[in-house]
Amino acid sequence: MLYQLHEMQRTFLTPLMQWADASSKLFSNPVSPLAHTPFSQRIAAGYELMYRLGKEYEKPAFGIDSVTVNGKDTRIVEHVVINKPFCRLIHFKKDLSDKDIRALKQPTVLLVAPLSGHHSTLLRDTVSALLQEQDVYITDWTDARMVPLSAGPFHLDDYIFYVQDFIRHLGPDLHVISVCQPTVPVLAAISLMATAKDPKLPKTMTMMGGPIDPRKSPTAVNNLATEKKFSWFENTVIYPVPPNYPGFGRKVYPGFLQHAGFIAMNPGRHAQSHREFYMHLVKGDDEPADSHRKFYDEYNAVLDMPAEYYLDTIKTVFQEFSLPQGTWKVGGQLVRPQDITNVALFTVEGELDDISGAGQTQAAHDLCSNIPADMQQDFVAPGAGHYGIFSGRRWREVVCPKISEFIRKHG
Repeated sequence: MLYQLHEMQRTFLTPLMQWADASSKLFSNPVSPLAHTPFSQRIAAGYELMYRLGKEYEKPAFGIDSVTVNGKDTRIVEHVVINKPFCRLIHFKKDLSDKDIRALKQPTVLLVAPLSGHHSTLLRDTVSALLQEQDVYITDWTDARMVPLSAGPFHLDDYIFYVQDFIRHLGPDLHVISVCQPTVPVLAAISLMATAKDPKLPKTMTMMGGPIDPRKSPTAVNNLATEKKFSWFENTVIYPVPPNYPGFGRKVYPGFLQHAGFIAMNPGRHAQSHREFYMHLVKGDDEPADSHRKFYDEYNAVLDMPAEYYLDTIKTVFQEFSLPQGTWKVGGQLVRPQDITNVALFTVEGELDDISGAGQTQAAHDLCSNIPADMQQDFVAPGAGHYGIFSGRRWREVVCPKISEFIRKHG
């Protein structure tokens, strides 16, 4: 019922938001007489703020048209390599001849994006920086409300099987990077492949800001999962998709509830950001106002997660701690990170990460006890929060160069 009520509210607000958007332009466009009336900037700013607070945010495009490679501007073309019901594997192909691509000798990277509320476009900056020295593929997870019931359920095990399929398709000369949530299923996927002596094992795995062992330095996110009973999550945040979507009837953790949770973690910071946005509009400070728009266009665009996948994650990762406890079975097979012996491991954490606490990602080193010491590396990014380790200046100038160096060393 809650999802249906949300859709009713969205339907009601849509014309109001369109009116607010049009009114903002009427009071700000220089060709409009209203733009030259007293207080027009304040009125326009108020309408735009209203519009942005109430509008529906669609999935943004990656929008990576070109990158600089060896000092030259190189066009990028997105190409869907594999299309599964719940995920697409996208290749950011450099628009060069086969001969020129071979001459670059760039290592292949599989970037596993989180399936935890936001779209994979949240890693736009990650992809853009990596593309300068790597050949990049990314997992683009599908909004569960767009997947028909006929496609079947999607469990955490299925996530792992998807990752294994992608690794086998691109391997063995492959480097896997996982950001936040996927560090756990990616480690499971590679562990199972190592146990099976799969010839397509990647050369390296880089794990960034993920809950490998959430018992270490628990954050508010971790505490919520442990303080609430599993039944609370089943009964409180899971709802069927309403009939106006292809996934009608599929049970999901709705994106709008996830978004409310994101905001609730730092309500004061978001309120201050919107106040500053209003003042930038009033003063005509276009650059910071545009930065605000770009950030929230991404941050406010959320997707629904399959209920079974979300509930599996809550139980397996955050309540039973199955990976560090050594009790996790996937498809009847025990997940044994200690079976990994020839995949180099790099862990990255943010010094100020308030989502994945200190030591949670580093725990992978203890679990992967049979990887030689000279094939293991750890880095804590000074002054970086959760998003800072894969986006923004610290990512581009500090973290990304270290990952590229690690890949070159073990490639």
